[in-house]
This record gives sequence, C-alpha cells and structure tokens, in this order.
Amino acid sequence: MDSTASIALPDLWDRLVGIQPDPNLWVVIATMVAALAVVVPHTVWRVSRNAITIAHEGGHGLVALLTGRTLTGIRLHSDTSGLTVSRGKPHGIGMILTAAAGYTAPPLLGLGGAALLSAGRITLLLWLATALLVAMLVMIRNAYGALTVLVTGGTFVLVSWLAGPQVQAAFAYAVVWFLLLGGVRPAFELQAKRARGGAGDSDADQLSRLTNVPAALWLFLFHAVSLCSLIGGGRWLLEG
Repeated sequence: MDSTASIALPDLWDRLVGIQPDPNLWVVIATMVAALAVVVPHTVWRVSRNAITIAHEGGHGLVALLTGRTLTGIRLHSDTSGLTVSRGKPHGIGMILTAAAGYTAPPLLGLGGAALLSAGRITLLLWLATALLVAMLVMIRNAYGALTVLVTGGTFVLVSWLAGPQVQAAFAYAVVWFLLLGGVRPAFELQAKRARGGAGDSDADQLSRLTNVPAALWLFLFHAVSLCSLIGGGRWLLEG
C-alpha cells in the first residue's frame, strides 16, 4: 500500500500543477455565449445569480478572515441575497476592506481564473474552486445556503474527477466567463435600486458611512473593478 501511495501522490501532484492544452477558439467563444445566456435574460438570471451570491458572500468572508476579523457565519437566501457576519472593530481598514470585497469578489475571481486558464492551469483552477467552496460550506448557517454550496461544489468535484480533459476545459472556461460577465450586472442592479430610493443599507452605503466617501463613488469603484476585470480577463481567455 505504501508503494501504491508513493506512486499515486506524485501522479496526483503532476495532474494538479501540470499544464493542460488550450481548447479551440470555438470552445472559448461558445462558453462565452453560454455564459451570456444565463446572465442576460432576467428569468434565467434569477436562478444563476445564486452562484454570484456565493462568490459575493465568500469574498466578504475571506477578506474578513484575512484582515483579522472573526467570521461567525454566512447565509444565502433563495431570493439571491446573502449575509456575512463577522466580529471585530466596527470601523477601520479591516471593516472597510470586508465591506468592499462583496461586489468586487466575483469579477476578481473571474480575472484570477482567466489568468490560470491563459497559463493552461485548468485542473488547478477546478481544484482551487472546489477547495474554496468546501471552506465556505463550513461557515454556512442556513439550509438553503448549504444546499446551494453543496450542489455547486459537487458539480466541480464531478467534473474534476470524472470528466475528460475537453469537458473540464469547457466547464472551466464557462465558469470563468460567468464570473466575469455575471460580476458586471450586480453593480448596475444596485445602481438602479439606489436610483429608486432603495437599497439604503447596501455595501456602498455601509462603505460611505465607514469612510465619509459618497456611496456613488464606491458604486463607481464596483463598476470599474467589474468592467476592467471583464476586459482584461476576456482578453486573456480569447488570446489563450
């Protein structure tokens, strides 16, 4: 058994850090179209937005931990809203970064994913995503949230272990396109809600209270991060 493990572990490591061939350009474009098809139509977006909420709340949670705050729990709701609760100083740089991480997390994750794919690290991307989802599952505090993360994480596990290289590549590109394209829409939705007098306790408004910087400027930051990530990440994906 020891000899089997000694053979399997290097193979597993090589599979993880190895470089996989880029898919054909038509696959890259097809996955982009597929991502648009679940982001643009409102009826489909009401369901697919759950995945963006996972990234949004995961961003809050990860930055809270990185800045020394105590993460107490994450909730994901069926209306695609979410809540991340952490303990620590109610002001200061840690709280500011934590609040700013939500709307910026999906596009930045997409940008990081595009960088990995442009380097041929398809398997590494899938495994990193799975690890992040498993870590997030530990902090989920409601049944719907747990189910959503389990289904998402289970999909990544199935593709990572059972699918062939071509399916893995198509899935990875579709996920990254979805994060890049889907990361743009929430900031526009927030802008529309604020224009109607709603979303008074949004991340932008919380950041405004924390920094005395107008919420509109924080909203501009969300737009800038998402659009620049889409431009940069899309270029990497298309150029391979």
